[in-house]
Amino acid sequence: MTVVLTPLRLLVLVLCLAVALPVAGPAYAVLPDEVLDDPVLENRARELSKGLRCLVCQNESIDESHADLARELRLVVRERLVAGDSDEEVLDYLVERYGEFVLLRPRTDGWNMILWLSGPALFLLALGIGVAYVRGRASAAAPTEAGLSEEEKARLEELLKQS
Repeated sequence: MTVVLTPLRLLVLVLCLAVALPVAGPAYAVLPDEVLDDPVLENRARELSKGLRCLVCQNESIDESHADLARELRLVVRERLVAGDSDEEVLDYLVERYGEFVLLRPRTDGWNMILWLSGPALFLLALGIGVAYVRGRASAAAPTEAGLSEEEKARLEELLKQS
């Protein structure tokens, strides 16, 4: 049996997808036994978890990952928040323990500043070299009469009169 996609069926399919996609949000991996009783602390834990990389999955936050290590990191974040640590202290603790790789967005201070600035600096350097190259070629392509000898000027005049 073949299915024919008529314009009406295509419209219904597009409308179903348009309604379903916004409803389908990210699937969080936080288990019910991890959730803190205090909603303020839980919101802080969720925000911190969104910025921390799962060391197993490497391209997911620990809030989205189902890996055991991600669960342990979520529990550590919550334990530190319950103990009274600020958000920065929790991040510092995790960076000290796992390195800056645990951060989904690396910090922009210290040695990382070189990495953050090297891209734009190299772009500006390449742009400057390109502009100098184009200007150099343009000036080399247009001869001027000031650099010509008397014989060359006479020959040029002769050639211009012939054309």
